[in-house]
Amino acid sequence: MPSTLAADKAVRPTTVPAPAARGGHRHASLTVRGKDRPGIVAAVGAVLGEHGANIVSLDQYSDNPQGGAFFQRTVFGLDHLGAALPAIEEGLRQRLAGDFELEFTLRDLSVPKRVAVFASKSDHCLLDLLWRHRRGQLPVSVAMVISNHPDTAEEVRSFGIPFFHVPSAGADKSAAEAAQLRLLRGNVDFIVLARYMQILSADFIERVGVPIINIHHSFLPAFIGAGPYAKAKERGVKLVGATAHYVTENLDEGPIIEQDVVRVSHADTAAELQRRGADVERAVLTRAVQWHAEDRVIRHGNHTIVFA
Repeated sequence: MPSTLAADKAVRPTTVPAPAARGGHRHASLTVRGKDRPGIVAAVGAVLGEHGANIVSLDQYSDNPQGGAFFQRTVFGLDHLGAALPAIEEGLRQRLAGDFELEFTLRDLSVPKRVAVFASKSDHCLLDLLWRHRRGQLPVSVAMVISNHPDTAEEVRSFGIPFFHVPSAGADKSAAEAAQLRLLRGNVDFIVLARYMQILSADFIERVGVPIINIHHSFLPAFIGAGPYAKAKERGVKLVGATAHYVTENLDEGPIIEQDVVRVSHADTAAELQRRGADVERAVLTRAVQWHAEDRVIRHGNHTIVFA
């Protein structure tokens, strides 16, 4: 399979540096989920307080206070956080997992999540993500861009990002997906499909083992296939928009992270509808990526709780 894999092996991913902190003061995120019951918030606060941590934000949600599902996101600051995290984690395990049977995730926010971006010929979402990343607006490390077309290679490399061309043609995608898995395994924490116009197999989704975020126009399930904006123009739609969601084996049916729309009129051409739709796609995908990178999204069944 022809590719540009070898040419980019020496290129290192770029990372947005964490803001300088006085005295080693850094922040961590703590997400909690499980069955709601009295005392959870107090228990979290007690553990963090025992270690001298300062809670800077706390959001919580319960879908039913009488034994329903409980979700919480806490951000706290602490000097010498890296050294203190193991002890904090053990304290949380004893109190939350032991006493309350809750699941939790604890992460140092100064260590950005590593992301791989998949793209095809359409570049508006891809280049917007790279531009925002370069300006420090996205707290991620862009490990690589993988595309089934070579069209955006030079633009991606101008950002200092490794670009890999992995062709994916025909019904059998196994060779392409095997090449992608070799690049991804152990190198990324999540994947973003920035208008990647290929369907990922259930086998790939399972084997890659990290969350995958997709973006698409909001017309689905209507106007399936090529030329959705032309079809929308013919139907006289009054809104165009975009949906960002996690990828599952059920096409475009994964848990939704973010959506938005803009109003259009009969005077807009199909090209204008597409341009305005692209603007919404960029904004929606950026918010979804940022919220995921900041641990603001908790998956629950086939929907999400988003502490935006």
